[in-house]
Amino acid sequence: MKFWHSSRRTYLTLGLMFVYGAALYFLFDFAYSELTFQHEPLGRGSHPVFNHTLLANFDGYDTWGHLRSRLITNSLGFRDSQVRDVTASRETSKRIVLIGDSFTEGVGSAFDVSFAGLLEHAGRMRSDPIEFLNAGVLSYSPVVYYRKTKFLIEAGLQFDELVVFIDISDIHDEATTYFCIDDHPQYRRFCHDESPAQVSPPNLADIGGIPVAHQKRLKDHFLVTTQLNEMIAAVTTKSEAQTKRFLTQQYRRAAWTQPDFDGGNYYAPLGIEGGISRALANMQSLADLLRARGISLTVVVYPWSFQLAHDDRESRQVRIWKTFCETNCKAFINLFDAFFAEKDARTHWYEELFIPRDLHYSTLGNRIFYDAVARRLL
Repeated sequence: MKFWHSSRRTYLTLGLMFVYGAALYFLFDFAYSELTFQHEPLGRGSHPVFNHTLLANFDGYDTWGHLRSRLITNSLGFRDSQVRDVTASRETSKRIVLIGDSFTEGVGSAFDVSFAGLLEHAGRMRSDPIEFLNAGVLSYSPVVYYRKTKFLIEAGLQFDELVVFIDISDIHDEATTYFCIDDHPQYRRFCHDESPAQVSPPNLADIGGIPVAHQKRLKDHFLVTTQLNEMIAAVTTKSEAQTKRFLTQQYRRAAWTQPDFDGGNYYAPLGIEGGISRALANMQSLADLLRARGISLTVVVYPWSFQLAHDDRESRQVRIWKTFCETNCKAFINLFDAFFAEKDARTHWYEELFIPRDLHYSTLGNRIFYDAVARRLL
């Protein structure tokens, strides 16, 4: 009996010491973080016409998960190699605008190693230069592609071709959000925001966006703990078991291409088929707009790691946009074959082609992407 009471007191003492030590640690972390943390300026903002954008003439840094990279924009709020004024009229024989979501923006990577940055550099170095402008921003989808392109054209920006990098996640975005900027009444009715509509004429000086107030996150109060978690995660994600677990998860934003996937309420209110229909409707509006202005349209599709891991070679994503392009596009560029060839040739294809613990392409992945599209665009 005495032994039991003694053991109980020992465990209780150890427990209290642990709680006391943990409390001191978090108190120190909190105090240190409050004294040393400074917000960096945000390079992102809202926009009344096409929801959100990068701020114009920004030179700073952007954080994506555990990664921090330089973010520079030009006078249009497009990611660029330097802060510069972009004229409405062409200064080269040809100007091509790129638009897409986070893959096109190049989150998690320096601009000069992203496929958009590589295109910009290669185009500038030609004997007959081609100017590439990168209008892509994370979380864009067809309704935003259309609204932003329409704004650019009506504001007077001259360009010869628009290249749309359709992302796997676009269907989820079209099924669930951005209803308040949609021109189609059947989708606009899902908007519950009573804010007044934008009525001023489009102007390139107004494209840079409205800065968003910085919201302090929980992890900003505990910088030491956050850094320790990142270090532990960086080590554990190098294991093959962890990588396999990452790749076999059902990413709901990407899994709609699988025939047995049921999106359920995650794709509400439109559902997967409704999201596809809305994406096609907005892309048709975009194609009609460009056709009326004599501007060429090229569509590019590419796989996520999810599609590669699930051997989705004949993907529904490819079939949908290939059919769309038969009557609407100058060109359709399918990168599934290029990335499946790389996967088949590499044992550790995920670690080489993608950012660790992320779905975006690594430096090598961006180079493969660039090589495939450059043959068609340069």
